[in-house]
Amino acid sequence: MNWLKKQKCGSVPVKQVPAHIGIIMDGNGRWAKKRGLPRSAGHSAGAETFKKIVQYCSKIGLKHLTVYAFSTENWRRPAAEVTFLMGLFEQYLNDALKDFEQRNIKVVFLGDKSAFSPNLQRLIADIEQVSQSKTGMVLNVAMNYGGRSEIIRAAKAIASDVKDGKLSVEAIDEKVFADKLYTEGQPDPDLIIRPSGEKRLSNFLLWQSAYTEFVFMNVLWPDFSEKDLDLAIDEYAARNRRFGGV
Repeated sequence: MNWLKKQKCGSVPVKQVPAHIGIIMDGNGRWAKKRGLPRSAGHSAGAETFKKIVQYCSKIGLKHLTVYAFSTENWRRPAAEVTFLMGLFEQYLNDALKDFEQRNIKVVFLGDKSAFSPNLQRLIADIEQVSQSKTGMVLNVAMNYGGRSEIIRAAKAIASDVKDGKLSVEAIDEKVFADKLYTEGQPDPDLIIRPSGEKRLSNFLLWQSAYTEFVFMNVLWPDFSEKDLDLAIDEYAARNRRFGGV
C-alpha cells in the first residue's frame, strides 16, 4: 500500500494503469439536446473533453490510447453535421500541430484517410510526421474507421501476398493477420470505455478486443472527466483476467 501511495501519478496508482485503453467517445448529440443546443455544440464540447483526457492519460503513464472519433458509418449522418465535423477536425488538427510539438505523444491515425479532403489528409500526415519520433504515449485516432472494414482490408492484403507468392497459406496465423491491421505492432486494448450509457462496440477494434475488459458508463462524453477515467481504471484493476484459462 505504501508503494502505491508513493507511485501515484494523477489519481491512479501507476501499478494498475493498463497498457492500452480504448475510448468510444459517445454522447455529444444527446449532451447538446439536453441543453437545447445544436448537435454541433456537443461536438465542440466533446473535442475539449478529448484534449483534457489525452493529456491526463499521458500524465498517468498510459502507453497506448485509442479514441473512436469518426466511424465508417458516421457518413450517414446529416450532411450539415458531417461538414461541421470535418471542419472541427481541421480546426483541432491545426491547433494540435503546435501542441504535439511540445508534448511527448506519438499520434497515429487509424482508418481510410482517402475519403477526407486534401487539406485534412495533409494535416493528418503532418501530425504523424511531427510526432513520429516521440517516445511517450501512442495516441491512436480512429477516423473513418470500422472494425469490419479493417478486417476485410487485412484479409485482402494477405490474399494478395499469397497470390504474389510472398506468403504461404500454411504460414497464416494470428500474428500475420494482426500485422496487417492499422494497429500493427501495438498491444491489444486491455480496457475499452464507452460513456453515454450505450452498451455495444459499434464496430470498434473488433479483432483487437477479443479479450478486452469493457466498462460502460452513464455519463455523456462532454461531461466525462479525469475522475470518470479513474473509476473505470479502478473497475478494470479489480477484475481477474484469465484469457480463457482458469
